[in-house]
Amino acid sequence: MQALLAFEQAPPLAAPFRFFVTAPFFIMLAGVLLLFTGPQIFVSRWVPETLALTHLVVLGFMLQVMLGAAIQILPVVAGANLAHPLAVARAVHVLLTAGALALAAAFLDLLPFGFWLAVLLLGAGIGLFVVAAGRALAGVPATGPTIGGLKLALVALAGALVLGATLAGGMTERWALPLIETTNLHASWGLGAWGVGLLSAVAYVVVPMFQMTPPYPRWFSRFFGGGLLLAAALMALATFFDWPLFLGLLQALLVWLCGTFCAATLWLQARSRRARPDATQRLWRTAMLCGLAACALWLLAALVPALGERDEWPLLFGVLVLAGGFMSVIVGMLYKIVPFLVWLHLQNRGQGKVVAPNMKAVLAEAPMRRQMLAHFTACALLAGAVLWPDWLARPAGLALFVAAALLAGNLFSSFGVYRRHAALVDARLAELGRGGGA
Repeated sequence: MQALLAFEQAPPLAAPFRFFVTAPFFIMLAGVLLLFTGPQIFVSRWVPETLALTHLVVLGFMLQVMLGAAIQILPVVAGANLAHPLAVARAVHVLLTAGALALAAAFLDLLPFGFWLAVLLLGAGIGLFVVAAGRALAGVPATGPTIGGLKLALVALAGALVLGATLAGGMTERWALPLIETTNLHASWGLGAWGVGLLSAVAYVVVPMFQMTPPYPRWFSRFFGGGLLLAAALMALATFFDWPLFLGLLQALLVWLCGTFCAATLWLQARSRRARPDATQRLWRTAMLCGLAACALWLLAALVPALGERDEWPLLFGVLVLAGGFMSVIVGMLYKIVPFLVWLHLQNRGQGKVVAPNMKAVLAEAPMRRQMLAHFTACALLAGAVLWPDWLARPAGLALFVAAALLAGNLFSSFGVYRRHAALVDARLAELGRGGGA
């Protein structure tokens, strides 16, 4: 926990913030796509529009925020200082944004050679981050679960990138590939080993700190990230050698591990010392409940052949994992990270002479709660649209757009607070420098 005090190593605010303020616009694009496409998106997980929407969420929203948060967390929590963090952030942000748009356009058949352009852009952007973060972490001993978890998650991100590039080649028929099995493997590495792996590494710090809970059990935090990566690696071997029984057991293991993390987090939240849960805690709790529901649905589909053969269950699973799970927890994280970063950088800018506004003055609870309710409405409509697409697909798209627009408004409002107070801080310091202060 000593690394939590290394705030002087924080990168410039512009480094992570550019990722945060870009991310909601991809959800707005997903909402527009759903509005125009309507029920077609809920026909099957393999429909091009569904794949485009999925990657707008995964790459445009989730990965944007995750990489921005990682750029902030690596030096502050792990003591891993990125070389030239602002330059790295600028390059990664541009490449990731362009690559996510190119991939969505490729699925929608709007861009010639879109898949290869996406591979080039995303490979360069994510590869640059992996190299920069890997170099920063290389000399840092894994003295705690967060540092070890970050290292394992970085390996998983590299694996997900390789699998994604491999899939792009298979979809353009450059080489023969079992697309369904490779897609499932790509999702396991990207959402399981990387997504849940990074989330758990961060949760070991932020859940006890921000939600006032006991720490995660030491045995759990010590072995969880390694278990995720090992399961994903063995799944790759089982897929390559065509061992279906072994692959099924490993998939069950990965699902069980993710469900265990959700259950452990809920157990800690139930023991929170906070008298009244705030928006962040409610969003985290909803995310963990959706994660458990997704795990239960996967188990039912595996055990009940009639359910496993239906097209609806993978779609509902995706809604629970992406919208109810990852999106909820990421929004909850943003509502703690962004006000804290604004306060931290204003405090540093004040040089101990000018006090920064408190975090509630940066972003009040009321606008966070309004956006949270809009997000929950969107999640409910998306889940309902799986079963009743003709009635609920377009309302779900509208709700998704509104929730993302409210999130963007909250983030830009926070940045506006920073800019206004930064000007006031500079003016006050200049006044003090001229001897105008006490």
